[in-house]
Amino acid sequence: MAEADTHSALRVNAVVPDPGILKVLQEVISDFREYRDLLFQLTLRDIRIRYKQAVMGFGWAVFLPALVVLAGVLVRGAMAYISGRELQTAEIVGVAVKSVPWSFFVGAIGFATNSLTGNGSLVTKIYFPREVFPVGAVLAQTFDSTIGTVALVLILPFLGITFGWTMLWVPVLAVILFLFTVAVGVFLSCGNLFFRDVKYIVQVLLTFGIFFTPVFFEPSMFGATGAWVMMLNPLAPILEGIRLSVVEGHNLLQPLWIAGQNGQVIAWQPWFLAYSAAWAVFGLLGATVMFHRLEYVFAEYV
Repeated sequence: MAEADTHSALRVNAVVPDPGILKVLQEVISDFREYRDLLFQLTLRDIRIRYKQAVMGFGWAVFLPALVVLAGVLVRGAMAYISGRELQTAEIVGVAVKSVPWSFFVGAIGFATNSLTGNGSLVTKIYFPREVFPVGAVLAQTFDSTIGTVALVLILPFLGITFGWTMLWVPVLAVILFLFTVAVGVFLSCGNLFFRDVKYIVQVLLTFGIFFTPVFFEPSMFGATGAWVMMLNPLAPILEGIRLSVVEGHNLLQPLWIAGQNGQVIAWQPWFLAYSAAWAVFGLLGATVMFHRLEYVFAEYV
């Protein structure tokens, strides 16, 4: 009995290390440098699996954003009809430019959440940074969304959009979106390993999340208070920033107010950008530290 107790104590001490945050980040960065080829191969594998024996091929990269745009046009068309006005081209373009980043987030989170449980046979083998699974899932979705983005850019001139310098904000917003998506994917993949019903909760949230995220509409439609509440969603400033910089040609360093039924409504404030960036950076740091400290016991829960 004493021998068993000693063994258990040693085991606990071995699998529950408590390094400092800076030490954890150094280890993660070092691991990714060492295993970057593995990350590349896993990402390439995920891409090949998606398109293997797929009839539509790369058409699937455009299919989901196109469905989102179609649904958005129906919603905005109904809203315009009820208001007794015509549906404007700018409204359709606004939905289109937000459909690609939204589709990226939904697809990446869907695959990243199941990345650890779906690769259980690899998780239980020799050591390598398990973070490569959710990160690889996000990178694979990035490949898909890049195709959709290229298709959208080719269509925009035919929809009356003139390319201006304010579009330089789009890469900045894309980086923030990528970091935030990686943070959420890393966190949920870890959570789904310990609690298998997480994936079902995520499916529900991704299905109905579009109604709580300004994809089909703008936050200003909900009035002054509603717009502030809507912008608390970390994705909202990213999507609205893309729409304003591309469709409206607005400089995101400048605030924007629009006329509402009950007075002026804030449509944009520069700190909205900082708000989403803070969620992305600190969320990624927190999720990475949590994941790295727990990955020593992953094999027991696969």
